[in-house]
Amino acid sequence: MAAQNQPHLDHVDWSKIPAPRDDGDARHLAGAELPDVTLAATDGQSVSLARLRGRSVVFVYPRTGRPGQIGLVDDWDRIPGARGCTPQSCAFRDLHTELQAAGAARVFGLSTQDLAYQQEVVARLHLPFAILSDASLTLTRALGLPIMTVAGLTLLKRMAWVIDDGRISQLFYPVFPPDRNAADVLAWLKTHPAEPM
Repeated sequence: MAAQNQPHLDHVDWSKIPAPRDDGDARHLAGAELPDVTLAATDGQSVSLARLRGRSVVFVYPRTGRPGQIGLVDDWDRIPGARGCTPQSCAFRDLHTELQAAGAARVFGLSTQDLAYQQEVVARLHLPFAILSDASLTLTRALGLPIMTVAGLTLLKRMAWVIDDGRISQLFYPVFPPDRNAADVLAWLKTHPAEPM
């Protein structure tokens, strides 16, 4: 019998969730220059992270759940790094103003979900930032992003980037627990101010 997922999207007992290990799959991203790949954003814009000047923060996640559909499979909670997309997104929402005050000109989420799915999440969670869709896996392939395959879908492993003028200047990987990621990024921003433009 398959294990059942915890029933709430935003209240998770992390002691019952396996932590992802550092598998080295993201090591090449530290200091990497982003490829000029245009992604659709939930606010109707098209965004190339390579072309953005100044400092941006991007948090990357596998796939947000929806009420009544916590995970893609019954044992979603048993897959290291799968659970926690909603708590991660909400933490970046709650700290958005502080992240901006600490030097992040922009904050984005990023997943391989399609734009319509992401737009529902932005509306339901009242996110003050756009989510970027790499449903075509163009950025994923160009950067060699760490992935997991679940139920036939290619999902990104959870991480976060601080990007300065198109280059990843700080990588957070692996991320656990997901709801602490925004605070960890904020702490780093406060001790590593961006170079004046």
